[in-house]
Amino acid sequence: MCVFCKIAQGEIPSYKIYEDENFIAILDIAQATPGHTLIITKKHYDDVFALPEAEAGKLGRLAARLACHIGEALGVRNMNLLNNAGPLAGQMVNHFHLHLIPRYETDAMVIRFGHNELTKAEFEALRAKMELK
Repeated sequence: MCVFCKIAQGEIPSYKIYEDENFIAILDIAQATPGHTLIITKKHYDDVFALPEAEAGKLGRLAARLACHIGEALGVRNMNLLNNAGPLAGQMVNHFHLHLIPRYETDAMVIRFGHNELTKAEFEALRAKMELK
């Protein structure tokens, strides 16, 4: 059984801030910034690609609710919501989880996005391949 399944079932202690029938929210043991929280599905899904759409909808509502609550509790108005899916994306535990990371002017956390400039034709080809219909 994976470590997050054990946490969700109460076999491993955690700093729980929320729980319902589908999810548990805990303080990340390796705080990127103070208040760094993980929302973990109680049912095991390896990653976002395995997460059913109905479960994702519930997760989205909970993530928005918790983000607002954490922001108010900690006095922050900046936050990253982050999911790593697969090893190339940095996923370290193969159980779906969403990071809520409060951001502070003094924190040293850096998330970098590339600067891949595409031509109009490249954008059009990419859009055509990715368009959800």
